[in-house]
Amino acid sequence: MSQTSNPLRQFFRQPAVYIKLPSDGQFWPEKSINMTENRELPVLPMTAIDEITYRTPDALFNGQAVISVIQSCIPAIKNAWDMPGMDTNAVLVAIRIASYGHGMGISSTCPACKTEQEYEIDLRSVLESIQAPDYTFILTHGDLEIAFKPASYQHQNTANQLQFDEQRNIRAIPDSDIPDSEKIKKLNAALARITELTVDAMKFNIASIRTPQALVTESEYIQEFLTNCDRKLFGQIRDRVIAFRLQSELAPIKMVCDNCANEYDQGVNLDQTSFFEAAS
Repeated sequence: MSQTSNPLRQFFRQPAVYIKLPSDGQFWPEKSINMTENRELPVLPMTAIDEITYRTPDALFNGQAVISVIQSCIPAIKNAWDMPGMDTNAVLVAIRIASYGHGMGISSTCPACKTEQEYEIDLRSVLESIQAPDYTFILTHGDLEIAFKPASYQHQNTANQLQFDEQRNIRAIPDSDIPDSEKIKKLNAALARITELTVDAMKFNIASIRTPQALVTESEYIQEFLTNCDRKLFGQIRDRVIAFRLQSELAPIKMVCDNCANEYDQGVNLDQTSFFEAAS
């Protein structure tokens, strides 16, 4: 029996909220998203299978859990791996609201008196605060014009996994049963590898580099350029990429300690299993 003839179809989950992506559909490859006429995407609550998927450690680590849940809850998104990084937080917040409501409890420790307390935040305000970086910015350096773009979720996830593995290797070196000289060699090699991974990740944030003679968009040429350009220009590009990332992150929530009345900022971490736990 097909879904269309199922008499229970009218009782299937329905859109709970609608979301406008920070990117407004820009930077999505063709066929990766079906954008609606009003630019708002319907968001469905998670199913029981979605909840189980999001609690599978291996799938969560490699990003597959996030992708499966996003495509289940926002059917207009056909390939979430292609999602521009600037949209990730907004999408996850919208799914959390659709599934469990706009209130979310968090634990926060006051930096002044060290008192830990429970607070409830309104995720609607969090969603409204998410801004898209201005990717029309062009970095000019001599005869070069460097244009930027957001990296896809797939590229971000792969870079995060590889850097996590290298950092884990670095932490293991001091405790390894090898001579100190070998530890130094391994440490230097690991640090060099992290630098290579940083360059590899940065190339996906560069849309093009224009010279007086050519417009370069090939990622392999851009990576070679990043490896061989002078340190000052590399630093300018790195700082701009970091600035774009920070602009797309959630603004800290203003908190007031009930014990000592201290005002401080509290960050919210979204891409974690606990973020999709229902309120007790």
